[in-house]
Amino acid sequence: MKTAKRLSVDVLYKIFIYVALITFAISIIVPVAWVFLASIKENKEFYGNPWAMPNGFRFENFIEAIQEANMGMYLMNSVFITVMALVILLIVALPAAYVLARYEFRGRNFIHSFVKAGLFINVSYIVVPIFLMLLDWDGVLRSVGVESFFLNNRLILAFIYASTALPFTIYLLSSYFQTIPSDYEEAANIDGAGYFRTMMSIMIPMARPSIIMIILFNFLAFWNEYIIALTLMPGENKTLTVGLMNLMSAERAAVNYGPMYAGMVIVMLPTLILYILVQKRLTQGMTAGGIKG
Repeated sequence: MKTAKRLSVDVLYKIFIYVALITFAISIIVPVAWVFLASIKENKEFYGNPWAMPNGFRFENFIEAIQEANMGMYLMNSVFITVMALVILLIVALPAAYVLARYEFRGRNFIHSFVKAGLFINVSYIVVPIFLMLLDWDGVLRSVGVESFFLNNRLILAFIYASTALPFTIYLLSSYFQTIPSDYEEAANIDGAGYFRTMMSIMIPMARPSIIMIILFNFLAFWNEYIIALTLMPGENKTLTVGLMNLMSAERAAVNYGPMYAGMVIVMLPTLILYILVQKRLTQGMTAGGIKG
């Protein structure tokens, strides 16, 4: 009797889980698919049934979004900024996380607590002080006859992105490094490997699942970021998200919806492709950190 009751509860629980997962999947897939279909429609098709399939493939929407709305240039800006921010972030975060996780030194606990405190800082709240600081630095440069450097600079924006992501990245990587047994470091020490070589040749390759997860999470954060890019890039070096908002405003005012949805597809497509490519490794990285060696 108890066994039958337990089986019925398990069946109901599985049904509930499947229904919830299917509902969540539909709530995500349907809007994304609708945007893709809307991006290839002609403008007159939007005045009929919004769920109707497109009559043809209007590739001109993408051409108009790329050429006339400068989405191509904004795309290259976002690619450069995101890649540079990831490179800077990994160069700084990997050694810092490894040292905090594996070595004892004076001030380690304070630095670790300082990093954890950074997790609770919302970047949107400090974007104005960052802007004023960079504006003052540009004022100093202009006073000595040098052109502005800190504002509207893609490399500076990449540095800002990397610095804002450091607390989360260091905390997550250091937690993963702590799960790796010390036997590997002892074996490397016996073979004559120094600290740097041990980190580069042994520890970082072993932390590859966690690094891939970090790259994906931060790629999504950098690629979709809007507030900092809007504030620090007032000139022509806009990112794709800022350019998309400008495109949406212009096309909505002109009642021209095709290029607007084409711009949305241009923004979404790289993140979807990246997620599909690293989906399995992402799952490994999320689960491996909780396994103690």
